[in-house]
Amino acid sequence: MNTIDHAGAHEGGSRRQFLKLGASFAGAIGLGASAAGCSSGSTSSAGSPSTSSSSGGKPVSGGNLNVGLTGGSSSDTLDPNNWITNLDSTRCTALYDSLVIANKESQPALGLAEEITPENPSSWVIRVRDGIEFHNGKTLGADDVLFTLQRILNPQKPLEGIASIKPVDVANIKKLDSRTLRVPMTRPYSSFFNQLWGTFASFIVPVDFDPAHPVGTGPFKYESFTPGVHSVFTKNPNYWRGPGPYLDSLTIIDFPDVTSQINALESGTIDAAGGIPPNAVPSVKSNSSLKVAVAPTGAMVMIIMRVDKPPWNDVRVRQAMRLIINRKQLIDTAYSGYATYGSDVFGWGFADFDSSLHRDQDIDQAKSLLKAAGQEGLSATLVTAPAIVGMVETAEVFQQNAKLAGVNISISQESVTTFFGPGIYQRPFSENYNAANPYIVNATFDTLPYSPFSDTHFDDPTYTALYDEVNATTDPVKQQQLQYEMQQIDFNQGGYIIPAFYDNIDAYSSNVHGYYPYRTGLPVSNGFFAPMWMSK
Repeated sequence: MNTIDHAGAHEGGSRRQFLKLGASFAGAIGLGASAAGCSSGSTSSAGSPSTSSSSGGKPVSGGNLNVGLTGGSSSDTLDPNNWITNLDSTRCTALYDSLVIANKESQPALGLAEEITPENPSSWVIRVRDGIEFHNGKTLGADDVLFTLQRILNPQKPLEGIASIKPVDVANIKKLDSRTLRVPMTRPYSSFFNQLWGTFASFIVPVDFDPAHPVGTGPFKYESFTPGVHSVFTKNPNYWRGPGPYLDSLTIIDFPDVTSQINALESGTIDAAGGIPPNAVPSVKSNSSLKVAVAPTGAMVMIIMRVDKPPWNDVRVRQAMRLIINRKQLIDTAYSGYATYGSDVFGWGFADFDSSLHRDQDIDQAKSLLKAAGQEGLSATLVTAPAIVGMVETAEVFQQNAKLAGVNISISQESVTTFFGPGIYQRPFSENYNAANPYIVNATFDTLPYSPFSDTHFDDPTYTALYDEVNATTDPVKQQQLQYEMQQIDFNQGGYIIPAFYDNIDAYSSNVHGYYPYRTGLPVSNGFFAPMWMSK
């Protein structure tokens, strides 16, 4: 088999938004073919993506970039294999590099890895690039990749990255030379490359890594970190994959809410704001000293129905709820047009997404299904939180739509801290959100009986068998066919309502250049600051 490689490998790294991940697998063993399967644009011209990075002339070195993000807390971390939020992701992408990264088409490309080759679905070879240095001067090698995998898979203290690499037979990994490992699997796992892109497992740390004194190979080096407040990084002059870094330093600042974030941008306190709300765009655009970058993404807010709890254990009720929501109204209301139509199946923007699936509002059919299920006049409480743009607004639109079908939805809005507490995956009816992921990766994390983030508690033997078949074959045509069958099950039986895929909207001061509107759903140029620079 051929080695998986892609042009544009020097374009950035990625990860997910909250407790999940993102990736795409295009290349020798399939699971998608580059950007060929990507849809174009969003439902409104307001959401049309910029197709090139910012201009501004020839890059110059120097400057200190202040970036503002929301969603941080005292539990913020710099551990690249065990992180949680957008802020964590952005910090980690500054400090560390991944085996697999995102190119400018937001598709996978080799990063630290020079080669990731499947010998067969149960055995892979990973070879890292030559001459890459960690911030402490140590040369990257196979031992560091092995240490990272062992660290994540430590049975005494497994890290969040374990879900994406659980089939790795870590005890039998063989070092072939100073830069190469043979990585066996305990079961066929042909989606391994896919699972690596942007995950907890893809960021590589050196042997004997200490999170309190973080060392990586990324474009910036650690200087200081105060969880929930800010973090400061300085230029890595020996960075291996230019262009850049051009900035002398990078400061990432936590903001408690969007209002304070936008105020800081407009006052010049920060130079960039990631993930701003659509309703802030007119104000930002009216300021001649600011610019807006918009990218359609496969990121989503999901309404979650636990399929093992009444009344959601009746598929007729679940389908009725999906028919209740007015998706166009939601896009116009919750996202001001900055979103793409969704039909309750994740994976938009990747080649193995079945774009033929489509669902519109049908109140009469919803009423009929509820009547057949004995659930006329259904009442339920939907738990939400202002965790991301559009989340509370989605609940409110759904509440309004439900009245048309005689369904009474009460909204219970919690604080972000409470919402993402220990009971997050136990609620019978709630919301959550996720970044852009190819279908097979979301399935790994969300819709299998052993998925770590199984908020719907979906457990279908046919679905699980199809997932296993996907991982047992290296035929890309068969892989796509099997994933389409899985998506049909999701569409007809699943526990998610996914009405839209929201655009990522970032804002920058006019003197900031080199950013790019990645479609990963992650803010501020996918957290990749190496090419960014500031004019005087």
